[in-house]
Amino acid sequence: MSEHQQPDADARVVAGEPAPSERVPLSRERIVGSAVEFIDEFGLPALTMRRLGERLGVEAMSLYRYVPGREDLLDAVVEHIIDEMRHDDDVLDAPTAGWQDFLQRLAHGVRRVALAHPKCFPLVASRPAQAPWLRPPLRSLEWVEAFLNGLESEGFDDAAAVGAYRAFTSFLLGHLLLEVATHGADVGPLDVVETDEEPPGETLAEFPTVRRLRRPLSEDHAAVEFEDALEELLARMALIQANQHVDLA
Repeated sequence: MSEHQQPDADARVVAGEPAPSERVPLSRERIVGSAVEFIDEFGLPALTMRRLGERLGVEAMSLYRYVPGREDLLDAVVEHIIDEMRHDDDVLDAPTAGWQDFLQRLAHGVRRVALAHPKCFPLVASRPAQAPWLRPPLRSLEWVEAFLNGLESEGFDDAAAVGAYRAFTSFLLGHLLLEVATHGADVGPLDVVETDEEPPGETLAEFPTVRRLRRPLSEDHAAVEFEDALEELLARMALIQANQHVDLA
């Protein structure tokens, strides 16, 4: 049987052989981890329960004991990749050297997750959060609690901490969705198709400024742009802290 052929569990049982699921130990953690790997390799649109079963060497129906369906699986994928920040030694649960350092570390932790799983990251924006008023990518109650407590421990009042949360999440999501699109992520209208082909000369002739600047326009400065934008955001938050009644929303 080809490695890509779907195991026929019923035929195996009729033949007196053990079903694939009896020979391959499964767990929710293993299934979700395999789904992350599949999306990283082939992209989200390619993921089906059947294909995931093929990857794990079992029939698709075996997966439903651990994940009720594809929607539940996608929610678990989001939890899995966001949870990676808990194992990132540079990301802190609370400020130890000021709120700026705290948010710098958190922002870069989220970016590392996005770069590690660019094709999974759009799910962070599209899947329902734990509460409808939570905003991606800081979309879990645990991370939002840590964020708000961290800022309030540094002198932010309630309104300023909430405003900072809104600004911080908007910055991260907007920047990182654009960045993962350049790494092949399917982000709908923001999707970027990579090509080495230059536009026809007659087309560029109509846009002389673009033609003149096409080389710097094509350069990748994502890391520098992320850092510069983050510095500007932190400067705005510092103004909020100084003037607790300013609303960043």
